[in-house]
Amino acid sequence: MDSTRMSSKGAGNGSHGISSGASSGTPHIHRAGPRLNGTGPGLPGALPPSSKARGRARLNGKELAFKITLGLLCTFIFLIIIYPLYFIVIASFSDSTLVATGKVWLVPKNISFFGYQEIFKDMRIWTGYRNTVFYTLFGTLVNMLFTLPAAYVLSRREFRARKVIMFIFVVTMFFNGGLIPTYLLMKDLHLTNTIWVFIIPFCVNIFYLIIARTFFESSLPQELHEAAVMDGCSHFTFFFKVALPLSKAMISVIGLYYLVGHWNDFFTALIYIRNNNLQPLQIILRDILLSNQVFAGGAGTGGDAGGYAQRYADQIKYGVIIVSTLPILMIYPFIQKYFEKGVMIGSIKG
Repeated sequence: MDSTRMSSKGAGNGSHGISSGASSGTPHIHRAGPRLNGTGPGLPGALPPSSKARGRARLNGKELAFKITLGLLCTFIFLIIIYPLYFIVIASFSDSTLVATGKVWLVPKNISFFGYQEIFKDMRIWTGYRNTVFYTLFGTLVNMLFTLPAAYVLSRREFRARKVIMFIFVVTMFFNGGLIPTYLLMKDLHLTNTIWVFIIPFCVNIFYLIIARTFFESSLPQELHEAAVMDGCSHFTFFFKVALPLSKAMISVIGLYYLVGHWNDFFTALIYIRNNNLQPLQIILRDILLSNQVFAGGAGTGGDAGGYAQRYADQIKYGVIIVSTLPILMIYPFIQKYFEKGVMIGSIKG
């Protein structure tokens, strides 16, 4: 009786216990061994704290080395990408002779803004900016108004004709009428020498349509549409209040692609526009660049005059690049967060 009571008391204290033997009744005293992270000392696989600490230190060392290597690699790639643009910036207001001889690397030398003065004193450039901004903004708006609804309709499985229509769209990516039939068509439609030739004929890019359709089809669950229908939503309501708010990443990426395409559009104006008041910025910058190159070439045999002309013609060349790309570079940071998400559309399936 006493030994049993002592055993119970010792077990309650948790420090040591006294129990009777199974056969002889002789009391045995045993101590509770220390526990490591909730495991007893006799359990297989239990590591002492020092071993675990060393393993964690080795793992952290590998991760640190990987992060350092990755950071250096990303920095190197960034410098390779950014340096040509930086060089064009400093070369646009540096002495072209020093640029041509390789003496301008990191900082501009013999700074002169003559090239930019020659570009901006030509009043046509302001007309080109006005036209290009209008073509870009209004054209992108029309592109999205046609592309997104078409992509949503073609993503709905209950629309039976979607495969036939999509096949017709895809065929146009590989076969077209050619330049001369297209020009005759634009002329018969009275679109030449009008602002609409930049907007209406090319309002849908089939590749971007496929991207948007795939996003609507794979990223918007069918159960979401069924729940909306049970709440009384029509297709129009679901498209505007559910599909579009959930598609900001895709919309920003496609919108950026359309916007850059309109901003850099050069061929459309070259073929279909003869009115100088409708010319976009790219055509006007091309004319400025060609006129200065002709000036430099004509003065090339004139001694100092030839060197002067060539030097500032090169400055104008670099300045034209900056003037034509700077607005897009200023817009990109504002939609970068959506672009990083949307560029991965279709790469991961959940």
